[in-house]
Amino acid sequence: MNILMVTSEAVPFAKTGGLADAVSALSIALSKLGHDVRIVLPRYYRIDRSALELIPGPMGVHCGYQEIWTGLYTTKLPGSDVPVYFIDHEQTYGRDGIYGVPGETDFNDNPQRFSLLGHAAFQLCRKINWMPDIVHAHDWAAALAPILLKFHGEYHDFSSTASVFTIHNMGYQGVYGKHQYPHTGLSWDSFYAAGFEDWDRMNFLKAALVSSDKLTTVSPTYAQEIQRPEYGFRMDGILRYRSQDLIGILNGVDTEIWNPAKDKLIPVRYTAKTLDKKAENKKALQKRMGLEENPNIPIVGMITRLADQKGVSELFGPAYGSAYRICTEIDLQMVILGSGEDWCEKELSTLNRELPNFSAYIGYDEDLSHLIEAGSDFFLMPSRYEPCGLNQMYSLIYGTLPIVRRTGGLVDTVQNYNEQTGEGTGFILDNLTPQSIYDTVGWAAYAWYNKPKHIRAMQLQGMKQKFGWDISAKKYEDVYKSALLEK
Repeated sequence: MNILMVTSEAVPFAKTGGLADAVSALSIALSKLGHDVRIVLPRYYRIDRSALELIPGPMGVHCGYQEIWTGLYTTKLPGSDVPVYFIDHEQTYGRDGIYGVPGETDFNDNPQRFSLLGHAAFQLCRKINWMPDIVHAHDWAAALAPILLKFHGEYHDFSSTASVFTIHNMGYQGVYGKHQYPHTGLSWDSFYAAGFEDWDRMNFLKAALVSSDKLTTVSPTYAQEIQRPEYGFRMDGILRYRSQDLIGILNGVDTEIWNPAKDKLIPVRYTAKTLDKKAENKKALQKRMGLEENPNIPIVGMITRLADQKGVSELFGPAYGSAYRICTEIDLQMVILGSGEDWCEKELSTLNRELPNFSAYIGYDEDLSHLIEAGSDFFLMPSRYEPCGLNQMYSLIYGTLPIVRRTGGLVDTVQNYNEQTGEGTGFILDNLTPQSIYDTVGWAAYAWYNKPKHIRAMQLQGMKQKFGWDISAKKYEDVYKSALLEK
């Protein structure tokens, strides 16, 4: 099959979260199955033209009121034969930030910017004389592609192409004033028919949910959760209506990068057979973070965006969060890597100063992220909701036991500890409250000190788990076949 991935992010070119990792890894995995997979995304300011190949001749894109003339660049995904195409238009994409910048977190012309991406995806195919069997769009910024495929008459030459839309996070929908709707290039008749209308505004994600041939999301449990009001962000009714076309497929892990036997970013590599070597990484982590170098005290690691979705209010909220109690009442060390909301960054700095067994790094550091996975004994993810989650899978692969909330991809990948049998791969909490986080971390620490054989058995069981993208790619292949059969 010819498969066109339409996306606003793809590693290593542009990334704000797991979307970028998923698009690139899935594309490579599908390519290995024999499919002709290609990716299209904007050329943002930070993507260096000099490292790309210019495709000769400008590309005219009819978009709303105007025809926009763009440049087109290409390269290959590193380590693969997957072509990546970049839509080059300085006025639209030549700025810092993908969706916004700190002073303007959501650019006011995003409807125009990402409408251009949707139209340009089809013009790209015409320019390179390559027709996709599947247009696979990812999240709201790429949502216009499947909508245009169904409702825009100019793309009749794509009548045999089917569309798949993947929801990576329901919390981001692309909702804007409907005065910006003409930028989509669609008639006002389609405003209602395609599903854009959202309380007298326009909603890109909602329209894609209505218009796409097939819908996927990034874990089986999340596919069920988003059909309920508490997780559906007002789209649960549409998703229940389209439940036959919605499938949850767990994201995979790039096991060439995240693998303790191959990881070049950790001091000592190890496998399940040499698990004792993990202790050397723990020592290196304690030294790096300025903590007591003590192999007998458990380390609870955390790598996170400091945002409400991740449960940081319940963990770090001043005067009511559980982190201070955890570190003063339970014999453990805590290591945090993350950035995000200003209040939370300040609170982490305060805890850094006050607690000798707490160490936080504000920002992001790739080397440190690998060291935390390899050197920690437990990994904390108390997410309010988690469509898929990757760090709990990294943790299992590294023999680091996850402490997670029962939601989304977390519950799909972590088996709760059984105190009687020692079975399980982690510790699951049900309620997102400071007390529940405290109790579950305490439970894990109790097992560390009193059930060492159980801890070792859980580590080994976790390291046996298979999370490669080849598994997910075959499931996407089935979705594509189904979409084409029903076209």
